[in-house]
Amino acid sequence: AAVLGNMFVLPIGGADMPVVISLLNAFTGLSAAAAGIALDNTALIVAGMLVGASGSILTKQMAEAMNRSIGSVFFGSFGGGGGAVAAGDDGVDRTVRSTSAADVAIQLSYARLVVVVPGYGMAVAQAQRAVADLAAELEKRGVEVLYAIHPVAGRMPGHMNVLLAEADVPYEQLKEMDDINGEFARTDVALIIGANDVTNPAARNVRESPIYGMPILDVDKAQSVVVLKRSMASGFAGIDNPLFYDEKTSMLFGDAKSSVGEVLAEVQAL
Repeated sequence: AAVLGNMFVLPIGGADMPVVISLLNAFTGLSAAAAGIALDNTALIVAGMLVGASGSILTKQMAEAMNRSIGSVFFGSFGGGGGAVAAGDDGVDRTVRSTSAADVAIQLSYARLVVVVPGYGMAVAQAQRAVADLAAELEKRGVEVLYAIHPVAGRMPGHMNVLLAEADVPYEQLKEMDDINGEFARTDVALIIGANDVTNPAARNVRESPIYGMPILDVDKAQSVVVLKRSMASGFAGIDNPLFYDEKTSMLFGDAKSSVGEVLAEVQAL
């Protein structure tokens, strides 16, 4: 069983891993149902089938959200590195524009609409409450704040929703990808906090990219983009993000929680 399990998941990597995790969760339900049959335990059978069915449905929905078939996820050797776009190979100016908390605070304070794009980096830094505090301060100044939620942001579906709910972010401010993409054209500042692959424009225009065809958040259509990251390291899919080198993008490096706290302090000082 150990050998089979390792052989099953070793060829899979990058952004396909959340799909694999979801399917493995479904398998736990099916194994529980099988144990229920062996033990003649009706409750175990029913519970196992519910977990297996819901996990299978979730796996299918996640694969569709990434514009991939389940077969290509498990048998396409995604993540092997052969199709990744290396830095400098996509014709994009590689200049990175670093910014400061004070500059970000000014942009946010005088914006009409700010869209926050949370990702796994926010989860790792546990910055959700700091983000909610920053949004509340901006709203006091008349700034409209929305949150763009990608179906596979984080490591599991609903990851960002749960974190932001813990921080008491109003549910009506959480916008799914299909609802928020039309709003980016009128967005003054898109504030990306630890999200990488779900904002990568290579998914739209680089056919050689492993994530080509995956629906993404159209953050590059905003008037200005601010990205909070620890470093220029690639995201879960292991590929470079041309958005970081766009002339409208500014990078604020550091721990997301600390960076958001510094921006909040600067906003309050204005």
